[in-house]
Amino acid sequence: MAKGILGRKVGMTQLFSENGELVPVTVIEAAPNVVLQTKTSESDGYEAVQLGFFDKKESRSNKPEKGNAAKADTKPKRYVKEILDVTLEDYTVGQEVKVDSFADGDIVDVTGTSKGKGFQGAIKRHNQSRGPMSHGSRYHRRPGSMGPTDPNHVLKGKKLPGRMGGKKVTVQNLEIVKVDAERNLILVKGNVPGPNKNLVTIKSAVKAVK
Repeated sequence: MAKGILGRKVGMTQLFSENGELVPVTVIEAAPNVVLQTKTSESDGYEAVQLGFFDKKESRSNKPEKGNAAKADTKPKRYVKEILDVTLEDYTVGQEVKVDSFADGDIVDVTGTSKGKGFQGAIKRHNQSRGPMSHGSRYHRRPGSMGPTDPNHVLKGKKLPGRMGGKKVTVQNLEIVKVDAERNLILVKGNVPGPNKNLVTIKSAVKAVK
């Protein structure tokens, strides 16, 4: 069954493994999360645990947020997410979820919001190749044929310029290299989506292969 925690991406660094290999890692700060609510199949149609992370000012919270936090005897939270497919018996409302719920060597999926790149062309957005830049060519960085003559319209799925990034992205099967319980840090091998200070969700891998 899944387990999870919310955290903030701090940045990247590198560590040496026991065999001397240099390992790139992403540092994620996961201060204790609070269980705000548990959802059951009988009442909600699915099983999940609602976690809250990072305190929010009372003045910036509405009544439902304050009421939900009061049931867990905590302050309103800035970030609230649900972790699905958990063992509900392991969680109670008001309980703190800390980084030591994970261990070195665990395989996890990390979800975050990718960096927004704004409006980009087909070359940068879809990694397409450009045309010749000289010798009278009039085709340089355009997207290419739009479907002339037949079928005489733009086909669905055509890769065109548009908004790039700023989407929910999950990187699967990342290994936890180190868990620092004293400083509430989780070091994950490789990179994770989003800029520094971005909210990320760490969950047990759904396709874990060891």
